[in-house]
Amino acid sequence: MILQSRKQDCNREAENTVSYEHLKAFDDEVNAFLDHMFGPRDSRVRGWFMLDSYLPTFFLTVSYLLSIWLGNKYMKNRPAFSLKGTLTLYNLGITLLSAYMLVELILSSWGGGYNLQCQNLDSAGDADVRVAKVLWWYYFSKLVEFLDTIFFVLRKKTSQITFLHVYHHASMFNIWWCVLNWIPCGQSFFGPTLNSFIHILMYSYYGLSVFPSMHKHLWWKRYLTQAQLVQFLLTITHTLSAVVKPCGFPFGCLIFQSSYMMTLVILFLNFYFQTYRKKPMKKDTQEPPAEKEVRNGLSKAPFTAANGVMNKKAQ
Repeated sequence: MILQSRKQDCNREAENTVSYEHLKAFDDEVNAFLDHMFGPRDSRVRGWFMLDSYLPTFFLTVSYLLSIWLGNKYMKNRPAFSLKGTLTLYNLGITLLSAYMLVELILSSWGGGYNLQCQNLDSAGDADVRVAKVLWWYYFSKLVEFLDTIFFVLRKKTSQITFLHVYHHASMFNIWWCVLNWIPCGQSFFGPTLNSFIHILMYSYYGLSVFPSMHKHLWWKRYLTQAQLVQFLLTITHTLSAVVKPCGFPFGCLIFQSSYMMTLVILFLNFYFQTYRKKPMKKDTQEPPAEKEVRNGLSKAPFTAANGVMNKKAQ
């Protein structure tokens, strides 16, 4: 019996070793392909958590998408969770993290003498590394923000899990893995600076809306959506300024960022016009004001924000 047990243990260890070797070989192939596509990575971020291999980011994204599908199936015949306390802590945490990133990005870029029109990747010395460290937290925050959708699932708010919502969440996490590996500072600082400011406003709104006594004061949801659109346009303008007057920042990255941001502008504009311009007749008599109907921290009426926490029209 003892010999048989030891033999089984050895077989399991051999299987685990083979599986690990296959996974390692696959990881090496994926990273070699990415290096071939995008060129040498920035050496200053080598060894940073989750950056050397793409597989963690990829598998976490797949897990996120699967959790939406499986979670909705699981919750279909079950009562929705309230999560009031969890939402309060979550919104507070993201607000504080966004405030830290905003302040640190401003101080590090200002202290490093960053050129607002165009900043390359290696002229600011220690300030570049300081910016890269903040942008790593920005990348990591995109993983944390997957919880926005998980909370929708658990609270059975499936109407708020739109294409725009999932597209933005999943794509941003993967895009910023690439940014951190190849362009972790320089011109990359501008978008996250604006986005961190928008997140402070957005998650403050969500946090306040958890408390019923604050509902009457939450009249500024529409203006947050407008601010988000302004953010996208400013980011595109800032990115293209480095195309018109280059400073050595990779040209392909500038074109990709501008193109991606344009997809968001188009999707957000479509959302905005559907939400605020095409109002049904007799809306005032058929349903209460959107600002006053808030579902445990998220209004029933649509609202779109910087990190992709986007609501669909109420069904």
